[in-house]
Amino acid sequence: MIPYLEADDPFPPVDLALRNPNGLLAAGADLSPARLIDAYAHGIFPWFNDDDPVLWWSPDPRMVLPVHEVRVSRSLRRTIRSDRFRVSADTAFDAVVAGCAAPRRDQNGTWITEDMAVAYQRLFDLGYAHSMETWAGDELVGGLYGVALGRMFFGESMFSRRSDASKVALVLLARQLARWGFEIIDCQMSTDHLASLGAREIARASFLRHVRELVRQPPVQPPWRLDRALMDGEL
Repeated sequence: MIPYLEADDPFPPVDLALRNPNGLLAAGADLSPARLIDAYAHGIFPWFNDDDPVLWWSPDPRMVLPVHEVRVSRSLRRTIRSDRFRVSADTAFDAVVAGCAAPRRDQNGTWITEDMAVAYQRLFDLGYAHSMETWAGDELVGGLYGVALGRMFFGESMFSRRSDASKVALVLLARQLARWGFEIIDCQMSTDHLASLGAREIARASFLRHVRELVRQPPVQPPWRLDRALMDGEL
């Protein structure tokens, strides 16, 4: 059994999360900015379907992408250095969330509900949520979004309408975060796609040590902008 949280209830300790399903910690509460910020600061994130209550997770192990260990294939490097795509940050947050929420061929429905989209828009307006956008001309063809506390980035979702569009956004995000003193990107759950880019699983206890240290560091002031060297293809 997991606890059902009322509005003012604190999260239970993450070591009480279920093993099956891995990381399910609690249900209930809300998606207010204060609740979401508190969740991320404790290594917890929301993930639920439209018909579910809000569900809170902290899996063990945790998938992370060390920003200095991103794998960039030769073909992807050529794509980044070409003029095929243009990448920006924090210029189309709502469109990126909508792209991530759109139906996909390999999925039934989406976990990014209308309430979730509104909640993360609030975090963006407050300077905590950020997006990376990949453009082909004036068309948004891929991107990702997540939450930053201090120098810790918690990835939420990504999408791609053209080959490599989301990969380009992720690689440039990692390179930019490295320049700012970030160490890891939280990827939440393990996927082959993220593993191919250098993400790996670490113990939850190790992940939480990173979080406690990095969230205390001074944040990068919004809106985020990419360094010119990255925009010019220096990798």
